[in-house]
Amino acid sequence: MPIQTETLVVGSGIAGLMFALEMAEVGSVLILTKAVRDETNTAMAQGGIAAAWRSDDSWEAHVEDTLTAGAGLCRRDVVEYVAKHARKRVEDLIALGCGFDKRDEDYDLHREGGHSARRILHSKDATGAEVMRALLAAVDAHPNIEVQEQRIVVDLITEGSLARRVGDLPPNPDRVLGLYALNKESGVVETYAAKITALCTGGAGKVYLYTSNHDVASGDGVAIAWRAGARVANMEFVQFHPTCLFHPEARTFLISEALRGEGGVLRNGGGESFMARYDDRKELAPRDIVARAIDAEIKRRGEDCVFLDMRHMDRKQIEHHFPSIDARCRSLGIDMAKDPIPVVPAAHYFCGGVVTDLNGQTDLKALYAIGEVACTGLHGANRLASNSLLEGAVFSSAAAMSAKAVFDDVSIVSDLPVWDAGVASEPDEQVVINQIWDEVRRFMWNYVGIVRTNRRLSRARKRIDLVQEEIHTHYWDFELTSDLVELRNLATVAELVVECALRRRESRGLHYNTDYPDMDKRFLRDTILKRRW
Repeated sequence: MPIQTETLVVGSGIAGLMFALEMAEVGSVLILTKAVRDETNTAMAQGGIAAAWRSDDSWEAHVEDTLTAGAGLCRRDVVEYVAKHARKRVEDLIALGCGFDKRDEDYDLHREGGHSARRILHSKDATGAEVMRALLAAVDAHPNIEVQEQRIVVDLITEGSLARRVGDLPPNPDRVLGLYALNKESGVVETYAAKITALCTGGAGKVYLYTSNHDVASGDGVAIAWRAGARVANMEFVQFHPTCLFHPEARTFLISEALRGEGGVLRNGGGESFMARYDDRKELAPRDIVARAIDAEIKRRGEDCVFLDMRHMDRKQIEHHFPSIDARCRSLGIDMAKDPIPVVPAAHYFCGGVVTDLNGQTDLKALYAIGEVACTGLHGANRLASNSLLEGAVFSSAAAMSAKAVFDDVSIVSDLPVWDAGVASEPDEQVVINQIWDEVRRFMWNYVGIVRTNRRLSRARKRIDLVQEEIHTHYWDFELTSDLVELRNLATVAELVVECALRRRESRGLHYNTDYPDMDKRFLRDTILKRRW
């Protein structure tokens, strides 16, 4: 018998937890998380959450800033919906116990790149950790919510997948009935059945060699939704955060954009401030521009990194505004008050993902995708800073309203088949899996990174085809391990990124191809992929 729940949530970041809290009002909720529940990209978020808060700001201005950053591909209706609901959802977080920093009686708002006003609410430089603390406390206190850790999803179970077992394939496998998940502790693939399933699995930064993301970010939600028949879109738009700490002991530590918002200056190895050569907004330009500028400067001078100069702030100011970043830097011998911080770009955020509507609904009935796993149309070709936590907060509510509206019209299918391992043998070639894993991340970094060419993309496609053959063999010949499940998903995401990048024959936002250096109005559209059965 499958494990049954009325609402099944995959992922324990801001999107999953807020959706779970709302769905718990109407029934049982089970949250599956890949590691332990607080190991998420949300927990690592430093900057904050954007919302027009002051009387001298407006949601309309937030809309225009988001559209400008998105380079023509944002959906205006989606952007307006999110900006209009931003303050309400932040107020909901505050009501749940989330503490944002104040200055006197007002909230202390930051300004970040691409924003025309100070509208970033934050908790020092560890906003995500504070959001997680408050949400997990609320989840723990709710009797209708259960969390199961160390579960990695293998595949969704759809009406179509069941029909294929008996040779009766419908033209569009439409309803999600549950999923299979590997219990990483027992090694058993467990079966789950639910009325409503929500993918809140976050991003896929781990597909690149250098990333600011948590180790769990391997694109699982995008991969399993794609395999089940959902469309994905705009996977070519990978945001590389301009400033990740360049240090051998801290490869994934992010240096928040808020530092540049507070006057931080980027300098090359010669001490020269260089951003004015690339954009009039200098350090406050959108992330895609800043990341490409740093990449160009590093290549131009043959250096390993650039430097972020915060020496205009004294030690007391630094300790007040950026205590976590300051502590980490000082632990590595870098005093922000005296020393420029060595930084490089790193894979940070996916603007593309599983296609959804304004309710978070995917192509498959009873399946929602919320947060970074989704392509809602909010970010377009480039995400505006601090719109990511906001997206998860706003769409968790929209998805819950939609799911509640159909909640009584769907039922749990309790006789789902158990996982069939076939004749798979015990794995004995972990070294091969590790080698393939490393190969994928390296060729994605080298060929499908910040700056791309047709030749590099074509090479990447050939490499991924060979890798997929090897993974397919391992997947069916050996018993499942979490590494193999992750690798399969990682390679699928890599393939989708490459395919989308090859189809966009222009440069726009986060996708920059030197063979097509300009924007082309013929490509003023989403890059949509759908699996062929």
